[in-house]
Amino acid sequence: MTRTVGLVGARGHTGRELLRLIAARSDLELAFASSRELTGQPVNELAPEIAPGLMFEALAADAVAARQVDAVILALPNGASAPFVAAINAVSPQTVIVDLSADYRFDESWTYGLPEIYGREALRRTTRIANPGCYATAGQLAIAPLRDRLASEPHVFGVSGYSGAGTTPSRKNDIDALRDNLMPYALTGHLHEQEMARHLGCEVRFTPHVAAFFRGILATVHIALDAPVTHQALIALYQDAYRGEPLVRVTTDMPEIRDGAGEPGAVIGGFGLSADGCHVVVVCALDNLLKGAAVQALQNLCLALDLPE
Repeated sequence: MTRTVGLVGARGHTGRELLRLIAARSDLELAFASSRELTGQPVNELAPEIAPGLMFEALAADAVAARQVDAVILALPNGASAPFVAAINAVSPQTVIVDLSADYRFDESWTYGLPEIYGREALRRTTRIANPGCYATAGQLAIAPLRDRLASEPHVFGVSGYSGAGTTPSRKNDIDALRDNLMPYALTGHLHEQEMARHLGCEVRFTPHVAAFFRGILATVHIALDAPVTHQALIALYQDAYRGEPLVRVTTDMPEIRDGAGEPGAVIGGFGLSADGCHVVVVCALDNLLKGAAVQALQNLCLALDLPE
């Protein structure tokens, strides 16, 4: 059975990836793609994978709700999703919503969609899904297998490609400003720091940076343990935690940006261990536009629609 999907916020980097991913599935049909900036243009001019005939539309919240599709993906900036959610709740509450902004990641009435850590059953029973942030996905995947063994809060040093800064011009996506440079930002209180802490159930310290490559994230995570562990046991913990997960690859090698960029899943490795066995360094690489956004959204959507991931 083919399910209908609408996309709101189709112009951005993540929207482009979502169009490609939806087109690749025979069990999903793109019903509409909403973008104020691209209104009236054929969708397949931006995404050749989409069949000819569909045009970009500028749809207000009520118009989106009136379509009554099986699912709506909201790829909007933080703070912009609420009118669409309210309209769909009123007209078509059975429609599955996957929101890629941070607006509902702290809302108990929404399901947080990181199935490799928090399970799939809740996603199969829900219609409201908060898609995790890109850095938050990398950090949580790196920390989760050890969260019951922590002696203090993990520290996450993250570096992202400039696509993570979106398409609105800023210094964080200015190629000239980034050339031969590494740019730290949001040194305290970053939303992804709060998000990781909320869902892992422990304090987390996080320092984000942006560099002059387009896509990809690397998170280097320092973790202090409450008891020593051997190197072999450490690796086994991660292998067991992610066994059977097609979108997480555990390796003894040191992941680099190029190992995650362009790939649908995450790579976890490095596994540095101090001489006393109580300090671990884990590295996670993923694509901020894919497992950090669009692939994760499709993964969550398919679980909610009872389709194969």
